[in-house]
Amino acid sequence: MNNRNVNESRLAGCLLGQAVGDAVGLPCERLSRARQRRMFPDLDRLHFFLGRGMCSDDTEHMCLTAQAVIASGGDEARFTKELAKRLRWWLIGLPAGTGMATLKACVRLWMGISPESSGVFSAGNGPAMRAPILGVALADDLRQMQKLMDRSTLLTHTDPKAQHGAVLAGFAAAWSVKGDFNVGWPGRFREFYRAQRIAADAELDALLSKVLASVARGESADQFMDSQGITYGVTGYMYHTIPAVLHVWFRHPLDYRRAIEEMVRAGGDADTTGAILGGIIGASVGKEGIPAEWRSSIWEWPRSLAWMEQLAKPLAESRQTKRADAAVPCFWPGLILRNVFFALVVVFHGFRRMLPPYI
Repeated sequence: MNNRNVNESRLAGCLLGQAVGDAVGLPCERLSRARQRRMFPDLDRLHFFLGRGMCSDDTEHMCLTAQAVIASGGDEARFTKELAKRLRWWLIGLPAGTGMATLKACVRLWMGISPESSGVFSAGNGPAMRAPILGVALADDLRQMQKLMDRSTLLTHTDPKAQHGAVLAGFAAAWSVKGDFNVGWPGRFREFYRAQRIAADAELDALLSKVLASVARGESADQFMDSQGITYGVTGYMYHTIPAVLHVWFRHPLDYRRAIEEMVRAGGDADTTGAILGGIIGASVGKEGIPAEWRSSIWEWPRSLAWMEQLAKPLAESRQTKRADAAVPCFWPGLILRNVFFALVVVFHGFRRMLPPYI
């Protein structure tokens, strides 16, 4: 198998892995650990609508980022322009459940504010949903990966913590492409990250050390979060999200099902944590490593899983040639119809949460 085919397989695994992780976690979003276990005692099937699953903005942003890489050929300025254009039109599609910082940034883009100034000061985890696909696509050029990650982040979030967290998630995805999971690999990953990063952050370094120590003690994600005083569930704060995701990844780097289940059961922002982790592990295990019953239960259109697989091919070709190309088209009028249906189901879940069980 040639290098392009290998890369295409890794990219497809990342795209599908993030979509499925998102869909598994979505019904549990913002529920406490205890309540989600009572409402959804098993995760063997998806629970969004009639045993089917759908994807949130975590998957949509991944797809927009992949398209921007293809259309830009990896050129930084053009990547920023392409991603900003896609974010503007994404907002017109009436997406449900958008993070406040991302919503404000997209509105600012429509107001004519330049992509270099559109971001708002926030340390939310939104940029991390765009990180795994960049980490996989640019695993062979980590400096360029970090530069595009910063461009992607600053479009919506300007707090340096958002940048540092997204870059660390990108490094995790790049390591998954490398595939080194022999004994002691989490420590080697930390040294790899420290050696390759452009900018450092002492607080994130300290959190990474705590994660490694917790994993060495054999603690679960719940136990680690408890030790950090986060008992309800993982929040959308970048420095809560990324340590939690890395903790589960270090424990189950090649077991997609077990990892996603532990991540979702950690509670809180379960769709985003599931999506980020799914993208990272998906790059290692590929399509076949993602449970078939989860994949077959995803109910998405026009960004179907088949469409996402198609997206991997031009993305791999673009990275090999380093030339811009036409991104895989998406029937955008259909997105509005899809989003209206999605919003109605979200409202149904909101009313459902007004009923027992409450704990």
